[in-house]
Amino acid sequence: QVQLVESGGGLVQAGGSLRLSCAASGSISRINTMSWYRQAPGKERELVALISGGGITNYADSVKGRFTISRDNAENTVYLQMDSLKPEDTAVYYCNAYVTTIDYIGNTYWGKGTLVTVSS
Repeated sequence: QVQLVESGGGLVQAGGSLRLSCAASGSISRINTMSWYRQAPGKERELVALISGGGITNYADSVKGRFTISRDNAENTVYLQMDSLKPEDTAVYYCNAYVTTIDYIGNTYWGKGTLVTVSS
């Protein structure tokens, strides 16, 4: 019913920047909170940043001041601008959204992930 597709991952040197995008499509009535999670090798998935439907944001301490989350409600898209990247930011980044579909059912959806690799 709903698909989330991430893009923008890749290989970057430490100190560099990347911008991730996540586009939602399908039988969407409303998208509430949209989030970015990441999972590094051998570690649990962790919340990186979230943005509410009203634009309120929250960040993990490890990325505060370096990452910025934003959204385009008209395009059903969420972005993650990542600056001053560090090798420890290397992970698969996943998009997450709580979506109410046109049949008024709410569910959480995940994208398949995009790999970000930061070299030292």
